[in-house]
Amino acid sequence: MPLETALKTAQEAGLDLVEVAPEAAPPVCRVMDFGRYKYQLSKKNAESRKKSSVIEVKEVKFRPKTGEHDYQFKLRNIQKFLAEKNKVKVSLMFRGREIAHADLGQVLLERVRTDMADSAQVEQPPRLEGRGLIMILAPK
Repeated sequence: MPLETALKTAQEAGLDLVEVAPEAAPPVCRVMDFGRYKYQLSKKNAESRKKSSVIEVKEVKFRPKTGEHDYQFKLRNIQKFLAEKNKVKVSLMFRGREIAHADLGQVLLERVRTDMADSAQVEQPPRLEGRGLIMILAPK
């Protein structure tokens, strides 16, 4: 319908004439209450934000000489973080000449991987970055 007729129809109804698809040929317009439409959009966006969950990346640091008790304690922390649906960055830092024994670090991270196999999946396998090994675990 012509623009003047559409504007007159919207004005008689006490509503707004809103352009819905400006790219179309001819452009598509709609008669609606624009204030109410914007309010509903904001409510829908707020609802979707409320339902979404933010996944954090928690970090647990190991050393090549980490003792058994400390290892078990850090393993429990990893399980707690995974239970909260967070990703876990397991990092193993080398100091000084420890970097010459990077294979010991690999063994430790493999042990973490096997101990957490039931509740976590490896998102990023262990890799050497600078003076440390880094592995990322995600909840199953």
